[in-house]
This record gives sequence, structure tokens and C-alpha cells, in this order.
Amino acid sequence: MSLENVTEAIKSKMALAAGLDAKVKFDFADDGVIFVDATQNPPEVSNEDKEADCTLKCSIATFQAMMDGTQDPTLAFMMGKLKVEGSMGLAMKLNSIIED
Repeated sequence: MSLENVTEAIKSKMALAAGLDAKVKFDFADDGVIFVDATQNPPEVSNEDKEADCTLKCSIATFQAMMDGTQDPTLAFMMGKLKVEGSMGLAMKLNSIIED
């Protein structure tokens, strides 16, 4: 899956994430980043590398598996496939948004 496809998937999921009120970055290393500013309504989603309250780092393949339900985000974190920088509480909120 490409960065563009993942960006579109994130846009649709974040539209349902009312009340998140935070800035989140998904860092896919050499494949790029997705930045979500959910402090505004509707959330702004871009591929710019900006400062975020929480950054999730993983491969696009791992992220896709989390979105389609074949990879549990908590298990991915415990196995080292997913790294979290910043607010762990916010990362837990994102868990339910990503899995839906």
C-alpha cells in the first residue's frame, strides 16, 4: 500500500475522531509521514513533517495490518514493530480509531 492510500484511509478514519483535540504524526521512515491536526474541525491531514503531541513509528505494512485488523496495535508495540513518542494516552485513543 502506498503513502497516498494510507493518507486517504487516515482522512476517512479521522473524520470520525471528533474530540481528539491533538496533533498526531504517523512516521513510516523512508516511506514518508502523515500529519494529523485534530485540534480543528474537520481534522487537517497532510504529508508534512510537523511537530506532534504523539508520533507513531512503524512500517506501512504494519500500519496497514493494524487498520485491517490482522495486527493488534498493542501487540505490535510490545513486539517492537510500533514505537510511540510523546503521549501514550493519546496513542491508546488512536488505537480504537485506527482499528475501527
